[in-house]
Amino acid sequence: MDEEGAQMQCCVTVEQLNSSGQTTRRQVIRKASVILGRNEFQEIILRIHDGKVPQSYRLKEFKLFTKFAREGKCTVKLLPENTQMLISNCPPDRLNLFLKTLSIKHQAWHSGKPLSDRDKLKAGLPRSFEAISPLQQKDIQKVNEMRSKAAAPKGLTDRTNKTGMAGGRGQQVKRSRSDTNFSPVKANPSKKPILALPSRKLNKDQSAVLSAVLSGKNVFFTGSAGTGKSFLLKRIMGSLPPKSTFATASTGVAACHIGGTTLHNFAGIGSGSAPLEQCIELAQRPGVLQHWTTCRHLIIDEISMVEAQFFDKLESVARSVRRSTEPFGGIQLIVCGDFLQLPPVSKGKEKASFCFQARSWRKVIQLNMELTEVRRQTDQSFISLLQAVRVGRVTEEVTAKLMESAYHQIERDGILATRLCTHKDDVELTNENKLQQLPGSVRVFEALDSDPALVRTIDGHSPVSRLIQLKVGAQVMLTKNLDVARGLVNGARGVVVSFEPGKHGLPRVRFLCGVTEMLKTERWVFKSGGGILLSRQQLPLKLAWAISIHKSQGMTLDCVEISLARVFESGQAYVALSRARSLEGLRVMDFDPRVVRADPDVLVFCRKLRKERLLMQASMDDFVSNSNKENSW
Repeated sequence: MDEEGAQMQCCVTVEQLNSSGQTTRRQVIRKASVILGRNEFQEIILRIHDGKVPQSYRLKEFKLFTKFAREGKCTVKLLPENTQMLISNCPPDRLNLFLKTLSIKHQAWHSGKPLSDRDKLKAGLPRSFEAISPLQQKDIQKVNEMRSKAAAPKGLTDRTNKTGMAGGRGQQVKRSRSDTNFSPVKANPSKKPILALPSRKLNKDQSAVLSAVLSGKNVFFTGSAGTGKSFLLKRIMGSLPPKSTFATASTGVAACHIGGTTLHNFAGIGSGSAPLEQCIELAQRPGVLQHWTTCRHLIIDEISMVEAQFFDKLESVARSVRRSTEPFGGIQLIVCGDFLQLPPVSKGKEKASFCFQARSWRKVIQLNMELTEVRRQTDQSFISLLQAVRVGRVTEEVTAKLMESAYHQIERDGILATRLCTHKDDVELTNENKLQQLPGSVRVFEALDSDPALVRTIDGHSPVSRLIQLKVGAQVMLTKNLDVARGLVNGARGVVVSFEPGKHGLPRVRFLCGVTEMLKTERWVFKSGGGILLSRQQLPLKLAWAISIHKSQGMTLDCVEISLARVFESGQAYVALSRARSLEGLRVMDFDPRVVRADPDVLVFCRKLRKERLLMQASMDDFVSNSNKENSW
């Protein structure tokens, strides 16, 4: 990030309030630059620039309201001046870093001795404004030391919110549901989070993709399983303005992973099999038309499952509805997926065409990029085995290793291997039978859905069921990242060891990573057609004796057993095998090399991509070496 948290572009509404909190004056700046800086006395200044005249505000005593920071919104309320700045449509990652910078720098400044008005006059310094320096480890250390001393000023409690920041006089407070009334969080001085700089940085390939996206290019990026495609997508979403960015995926579960909606929901043209004129009419219905006209950045995840004809239909609809001759109606496309994983679902006997075979693909996509660094697995020989399976190459060595894995003992601490199945019916049958065979009574946990009438839509998006049945001894899997540092990640395996006393009787689960945790309900929010927000509150668990290959996409599994005898699609064997974190945690039953297939059309497409990439790399290297020669003259 260029200014490392000190600057952002967004919409700002500046409101002057009277003594009873009502707005007396309001100014809306749609495209504002918000800059954090210091004046000649090292005091923190918030400068709002509309492109003509900057307005500066001294941040001495203020409150931050950050409940909606993830949606790119927050409010800064200056207490003595009774002025508030409502910030909106800000890229969420940028806003979070800005708030963190503001909070930490303000606390660090507060630990010094501020000058009195008399001292300022005596100093006679010329007026100045300088953008604040980026956050450094020493700033964070200083604030953490202050917190550990817990020397909160008298009459002020340390208030903290979900974004992991606190504030002495610059307190962060959650906004109330109405988003207008202010409501402080309950004081909990004992729970002060230790602050840290973001730990996981983007690698070289990921940074190149993000830069291409931020420069406005239409990008397709791919990579084998475990190269951090979803991680990068979330970073891209966090770097774009929320109002004009729509995150979609080919399936409901994939859409839920990135907090978006399905591509079909966004488009509003049903299956897209109707004639073009009819699809255009469907896209012009009130709720749907708004999507199409406000969208400036469209993200499509799991593109391998999107059919070519549907993509072409969308491209034509976009141009027509947006009244634009530009490819895709001028919408920036950020497309992601691995064509060597799951193909589009065929309708009837005809083989479905891949998205890259669409007539409009080359016209729309300006840049093809590939992530090459595998992060899920660390064992190089297992990575090589998976790469061979990915392109349908099964050597004798690969066959021997996979056949040998049938004898792996991967059960540990009462946690059994999860069986990956090709068919959904096998999964349900296996889980029901195994649960019935356990002694003891069943505990049923019912989800709290935002709209019970739309339960089918919620089921299609949600990674957890409406009803979860558990017993002591039930094999379970976590369906949400709860605490990555402790190993409580999406796909983590465990076993139910007990239930808490009381009517809710929440389950205690012992996980393979060594942690035993009582699990509370979590909330998933998804967008449905017309932009309606739906939610499900449920335990972040699913039964894990078996899981389908389709549902395992994006997951990392610690101990997994696979029967590949019934593999029916190219790429399916690779998806299944690449879920495993290591070869030691994998058991392949009845392996037959003939089930490992890669689609020949996809292999040709991938070779072309590789070739283009190498040519681009070579021309870049030539350019660099030539410019170095010129400089050396």
